[in-house]
Amino acid sequence: MIFESKDKNNTIIRLTEERWNHIKTEHPDVKIEDIKTTIESPTKITSSKYDQEVKWYYKYNKQIKEYLMVSVKYLNGEGFIITSFYVRKIK
Repeated sequence: MIFESKDKNNTIIRLTEERWNHIKTEHPDVKIEDIKTTIESPTKITSSKYDQEVKWYYKYNKQIKEYLMVSVKYLNGEGFIITSFYVRKIK
């Protein structure tokens, strides 16, 4: 486990080593600290239209003028980070 944190709804969200390895390989500009901050104090949270068990957490980064999106899958009342990367717009 890389980290475990609570979102603004007090739900535990976890980032596993396997998922972190995926993120740092595919999206090397994303930092662990930024993922954690996005989970704890997002600019906005939306639901995936593809999977009702997935929510997308967004946090605006003023320096690069993009949003960090963190995709979280919910199972048995807990959240697990699937991936994270920068996007220009909130979906």
